[in-house]
Amino acid sequence: MRSRAADVAVALLTLVLVAGAAAPPWRLAVSANHRFLQRADGTPFFWLADTGWLLLTKLDRPGAQRYLDDRQAKAFNVIQVMVLHTADARAANGAAALIDGDPGRPRVTPGSDPSGAEQYDYWDHLDWVLREAERRGLYLALVPAWGSLARSGALDEANVRSYASFLARRYGAAPNIVWLVGGDARGNEQAEVWRALGRTLRDADPNHLVTFHPFGRTQSSTWFHAEPWLDFNMFQSGHRRYDQDTDSPKRFGEDNWRYVLDDYAKDPPKPVLDGEPSYENIPQGLHDGSQPYWTDADARRYAYWSVFAGACGHTYGNNAVMQFHVPGGDPGTYSPRNYWFDAIDDPGAGQMRHLAALMLSRPYVDRVHDPDAVVDGSGPRRAHVIATRGRDYLMVYSYSGRPFEVRLGVITGTSLRAWWYSPRDGRAEPAGLVPNAGTKRFTPPGQPGEGHDWVLVLDDASRRFGPPGR
Repeated sequence: MRSRAADVAVALLTLVLVAGAAAPPWRLAVSANHRFLQRADGTPFFWLADTGWLLLTKLDRPGAQRYLDDRQAKAFNVIQVMVLHTADARAANGAAALIDGDPGRPRVTPGSDPSGAEQYDYWDHLDWVLREAERRGLYLALVPAWGSLARSGALDEANVRSYASFLARRYGAAPNIVWLVGGDARGNEQAEVWRALGRTLRDADPNHLVTFHPFGRTQSSTWFHAEPWLDFNMFQSGHRRYDQDTDSPKRFGEDNWRYVLDDYAKDPPKPVLDGEPSYENIPQGLHDGSQPYWTDADARRYAYWSVFAGACGHTYGNNAVMQFHVPGGDPGTYSPRNYWFDAIDDPGAGQMRHLAALMLSRPYVDRVHDPDAVVDGSGPRRAHVIATRGRDYLMVYSYSGRPFEVRLGVITGTSLRAWWYSPRDGRAEPAGLVPNAGTKRFTPPGQPGEGHDWVLVLDDASRRFGPPGR
């Protein structure tokens, strides 16, 4: 009988061959089972992104370095950034991105001296940010043009191919790019603009992944799932509570895990992730600052729910950080309560790393959502308890920390080693050995309550895994 190690070696070799022998090592690709992302050598790439949307227009070089240093230290590996937020987009030094607000006419000047706007133009600044991100092992998920540019007509069918070709020529060799077509956009509006943008990027720049960032509470798959340029799906679960979600197509409310399952039911399968859940420290419902604000506990719930449903990663966001809110400037949008240089240390940002560490501490590419694992203790809405498993491990996430009952016998091993893993601090507590048969009720440590979340990890004891998250 072939060993588990041999199986893994064959699987990795297959993934390398699929990716192509000549693929550069930084290149990201879709895994052979079409569920996850990976590097060219077949190692898993768990997408852990932060929304730094206005990085290019708000931060100068020192500010950008401070931000990138922090996100690297907190184990993020992707930063989602707008290339053009508006037709009048300007770098922090005042350099305009476009001539006469036309995306088909990027304003490119000779030289790249950072001392002035005439030589250090908008695109020089993006060049520099890309290099600084690369030095820190960070990918930039670039939105070529926010949806408002297409809605206003600034980006249209007449100039979109020229603009996309410019981006592909200038950045096709950059090692650390993912393209996010759209940008808070509905794919049925200006559909041919988005298709042309996606097709041109794919044809002119085949080395980088492409997806579509959709409008709140919608999915890229609704419009573009069959498009050959769409490598993986993205949805925006958005910023509304259950009772505020009254007009979205599917009324999933806060249940972002439902989007994942909905996308995985489509053919052919493609990886999927939540590209914009409720941000930490943003008003519930987005526009009314008198409403309660989403917290780090909510950010964790969205992250674990979607990933345990099968997502290939997750995007975190923070209200003050995404817009780089500063004192003395404009009042900001969505009622920010702090400034970006303080908000980078809001607790949710530091807690995201524990999810990535947990996922990558166990065999990854065979992981699936298990809707039948929890036989009792799961409820509606925030009481939902969700499970994911590989061949030789099972993980169960409870946001409320209430007891639940698990069906055993679905993974390998006669005996299971149990752990409690804390999404709040990455602490792993041993919980003994469990026979791998029948059902068993588990009670998380401490007192139950919303935000007192725990992950139960059950391992095939014969595999001798280390503590989860290590």
